[in-house]
Amino acid sequence: MAGNSPRVGVLALQGDVREHLAVLTALGADAQPVRRPGELAAVEGLVLPGGESSVIDKLARAFGLFDPIRQAITDGMPMYGTCAGLILLADRIDGAIAGQRTFGGIDARVARNAFGSQTQSFETDLEVPALGSPPVHAVFIRAPAVVEWGPDAEPLASLPDGRVVAIEQGALLGTAFHPESTGETRFHERFLHRVRNRRGTGRVAP
Repeated sequence: MAGNSPRVGVLALQGDVREHLAVLTALGADAQPVRRPGELAAVEGLVLPGGESSVIDKLARAFGLFDPIRQAITDGMPMYGTCAGLILLADRIDGAIAGQRTFGGIDARVARNAFGSQTQSFETDLEVPALGSPPVHAVFIRAPAVVEWGPDAEPLASLPDGRVVAIEQGALLGTAFHPESTGETRFHERFLHRVRNRRGTGRVAP
């Protein structure tokens, strides 16, 4: 891989890691699984995949990654979270299990399993003005939803009932759905654009 390719990681503790690695690699990134603090230190951005947010939280602590990821967020590392990853990037959770924590960074409250069980999974087309056309074909599987957000967080897409399903704040991006499973690459491209912009600046470009 060329030296100027973005070096990015996918948190590989649980969830749909391979799908994210495949999308990022196809987009020209040097994408690696991240399971240990040293691997996190070697990347310029991190994807938090779908899975089970409480399990990822516990494993991140067990592998010594919880505090390093929180510090990376504080330091401005670009991150993209899908489904469980969105929950992990939110400052507040509805429906958390006892003791569950998040990495935080997005001033938002996210409801776990906002649409019910896996049997109530659904697909829909979403208008995402920040990405232009065509609409995003979104797959929701035991998905969360953003039910409250602060002034620094910017909703990117919502359902007709008003529940927000894509949001960003600074270097952080989160979606309640799974673009990596439908061939939709624009959110990953947005993430990689932030990684490239941050190079040499120590911060996210305005």
